[in-house]
Amino acid sequence: MSRIDDGTLANLERQYASGLTSGDLIDVCAAHGIQLSEANLRKYVQLGLLPRSVRVGRKGKHRGSQGRYPVAVIRQIDAVRTLMAQGYTIQDIQRELLSLRTDIDALGQKLAQVLSTMEQAAAEVEDEGAARPGDDIAARAISDARQVGDALIERLRAIEQRLAMRARMARAAV
Repeated sequence: MSRIDDGTLANLERQYASGLTSGDLIDVCAAHGIQLSEANLRKYVQLGLLPRSVRVGRKGKHRGSQGRYPVAVIRQIDAVRTLMAQGYTIQDIQRELLSLRTDIDALGQKLAQVLSTMEQAAAEVEDEGAARPGDDIAARAISDARQVGDALIERLRAIEQRLAMRARMARAAV
């Protein structure tokens, strides 16, 4: 089983900025040595190990919507598969190791979404083509907020990893 490094994940996040379909997700995992079937993906979602897909409408009349997963799901799938290979049960993973990770990832996604919406609002121009007063100040404040938010998410992930390590050590001691 192959672990996906952070650089590769960053590239995938840029490539799939709007998210991955289930087919894309399975293809990306396969390309990186992670075995994942459609059935396993559904099972992991049903068990709460992965977030549900977000329904995104398709352009065009009567085209319906399509489920999209954030690229961070690849990291979670990799973690689940690694932990299962180490002998952890689904219940162990649900209870001790991934409950916080999923919440932290969801918080990071929501924060990014809010900040992107604010950036778009700050970038809008009036009909005359002149930028609204205060947009530069707002843009700088949003940029500062993004840095603080990124630092918070990284700190929460570090704390979660420490707690997960402590749970692993406690399990190994038993």
